[in-house]
Amino acid sequence: MHSKNTSILEDADFEYADFEYADFEYADLKGVNLKGANLKGANLKGANLKGANLKGADLKGADLKGADFEYADLECADLERADLEAATLKDAVLEAATLKGANLKGANLKGANLKGVNLKCANLKGANLKGADLKGADLKGADLKGADLRDANLKGARLECADLKGANLKGADLRDANLKGARLECADLERADLEAANLKGANLKGANLEGADLECANLENADFEYANLKGANLLWSNLKGADLRDANLKGARLECADLERADLRGANLLGANLKDAQLKDAKLGYADLRGADLRGANLLRSSPCIQKTHQ
Repeated sequence: MHSKNTSILEDADFEYADFEYADFEYADLKGVNLKGANLKGANLKGANLKGANLKGADLKGADLKGADFEYADLECADLERADLEAATLKDAVLEAATLKGANLKGANLKGANLKGVNLKCANLKGANLKGADLKGADLKGADLKGADLRDANLKGARLECADLKGANLKGADLRDANLKGARLECADLERADLEAANLKGANLKGANLEGADLECANLENADFEYANLKGANLLWSNLKGADLRDANLKGARLECADLERADLRGANLLGANLKDAQLKDAKLGYADLRGADLRGANLLRSSPCIQKTHQ
């Protein structure tokens, strides 16, 4: 067991230094220059690295639990399998860094620059990513359960098979993002921008998508059972085979949407715009279509609508 190390090395210059497996537990390394340094397997638990330069540093497998990296520069740093549980990375620069398999459970990444970061299979459970820039980041298979991603930039991000159950994505930018097979049960996507996003086979059961923009999105075989899509924009979206049972689509825009084989039983489509929509072989039993615009819609072989009244 390591004893508490309170050494002060503030503003020191250790560029390209070799600190493999070194013990810096609770050390004060504020503003230190560790550019290109080898910190593989190092113990930096609880260390103060505020504003430190760790550009291109090797932190593979390092213990960084509770460490403070606020405003630190970690661009292109290698943090594969590093333990960053409860670490502070607020406003830190992590552009093009590798965090594959890293543990970031409960970490604070608010406003961090994570452009193009590799976060494959990383643990971000309960992490604070509010306003973070994750443009083009690879989050394939990542665990983001309960994470705060409000107003985060996830444009073009890879989130295939990622677990976002209960995550807060209010106002997030997910344009062109790949969420194929992702788990988004009970996630909050209110006002989120999902234009042209790929959500094929994604699970959005009970999710809140009120006012969300899903124009031209691929939602084929996605599960929207009990989801709230009130006022959502689904223009030209692909909803082939989607499960929309008991979903709230009140006032939703579904012009030219492809709902072939979609299951809309019990759905609330009150005042929805389905002009020129494809509803071939769709199931509409007990759906509420009062005030809905179905001009030009293809209802060939769709199941009869037995009206269900929604409050």
